[in-house]
Amino acid sequence: MIKDFTAATVPDQSGRTILVTGANTGLGFEASKVLAAKGARVLLGCRSEDRAKAAMDNIQSETPDADMAFVPLDQSDLKSVRAAAKIVGKEKRLDVLVNNAGIMMPPYELTSDGFESQFGVNHLGTFALTSLLLPKLEQAKKSRIVITSSLAHRSGRINFEDINAEQRYSAMERYAMSKLANILHAGELDRRLRANGSSTIALCCHPGVADTELARHLPGFAQAILPLARLFLSTPAEGAWATLAAATGKGVKGGEYFGPSRFGGWTGPVTEVSRSLRARDEGLAQKLWETSIEMTGVDPQI
Repeated sequence: MIKDFTAATVPDQSGRTILVTGANTGLGFEASKVLAAKGARVLLGCRSEDRAKAAMDNIQSETPDADMAFVPLDQSDLKSVRAAAKIVGKEKRLDVLVNNAGIMMPPYELTSDGFESQFGVNHLGTFALTSLLLPKLEQAKKSRIVITSSLAHRSGRINFEDINAEQRYSAMERYAMSKLANILHAGELDRRLRANGSSTIALCCHPGVADTELARHLPGFAQAILPLARLFLSTPAEGAWATLAAATGKGVKGGEYFGPSRFGGWTGPVTEVSRSLRARDEGLAQKLWETSIEMTGVDPQI
């Protein structure tokens, strides 16, 4: 059982290979730093090679013998996702996939494949990468898939009738929709893995409210109060605790959901937390699964 989990709780990771998406900044960087220090081989899935190498240099300044590699990955482009999966497939092993990459509340735009960007990057890119890497993950005993959601999932609704926001776009609504999709995906994936008798498990987490680059698209009034709000936010390092708990915590079970334990889930050491009623809707999760296969053309066949 996970309770009061922090970075100090992370056990030795020697011999494990872990892919962290969106690893050059924020929660992904902080998680990668801890995992490398604990002995894991860390694959940094990032859009920019320069930023990835800067992150790796930063990590090696604290952990000189850190074992790391850059994996080009842009989740707004399914061609990039497929190419990244092929690169990772050549690794000797893959023990954990940490789906951390995401965007929050940008102006309306479409991905390279014509998807509304938040649903496309946060969910469909994650769905495709996870599905493509599933055979590799299942080669490793007791491997894990971690999918990052958000407190925002509680207000989320999957708008199947306007999946790409062609009729109406609200940045906040679409962010919440993508985060609900993340948690539904994790639950449905784990149920299917269990039904297949797989030793791989899928888990979900949320960072609470952390001070990261994701806030750059917040509206003006929110930007104005951000300096004051920072007094109540988690640092990026603290925000990564839930990711680390899901990726490395002892005794975790598939389908569990982790997040901060204090101030309504905003901050604090990590524990298992509750999800919304909608996030537990198995019928909704199955419909999303089928829609995701149709949209991405990637079928995990489980």
